[in-house]
Amino acid sequence: MIRRIAIVAGVALAASIVLAFSRPIAMFVDGERVDTDVAPVTTSEKVFVPLRSIADALGAEIEPSAKAETVAVVLGSQSLRVRVGDNHATLNGMPFTLKHAPFRVRGRVMISLDAVARALHVHAKYDARDARIEVLTPGIGLGPGAPAAPAQ
Repeated sequence: MIRRIAIVAGVALAASIVLAFSRPIAMFVDGERVDTDVAPVTTSEKVFVPLRSIADALGAEIEPSAKAETVAVVLGSQSLRVRVGDNHATLNGMPFTLKHAPFRVRGRVMISLDAVARALHVHAKYDARDARIEVLTPGIGLGPGAPAAPAQ
């Protein structure tokens, strides 16, 4: 029994040390820092960002619907509609499949960074070493005529 408690305490101590020294992920859109009340979430293969924060920073209009758990984002000619928990979305009224369904963290809808890049035609990159997300828009952050690239 005491051995089990010691092991659990050791694991908890190691986890708290890792969390204490980890850096929060910083988000930037066209070189400007994006502050958000919910930090981006990373898994071993994906990065998820708060949809409202990234949409606001891009200058997009956002239309939440609490009843249907859907969120519509309009940026220029691009219109993305997602539903929490569903990987089937619409892009400009056409079916658009997300690799990962949006989910909520403390009331904020989280969406994968690569879905933002694909749907809104922006270049998005996550640098795990620097704990930094960089989103660049064509014509502003990328320069005129530069192609948008998918998130990494």
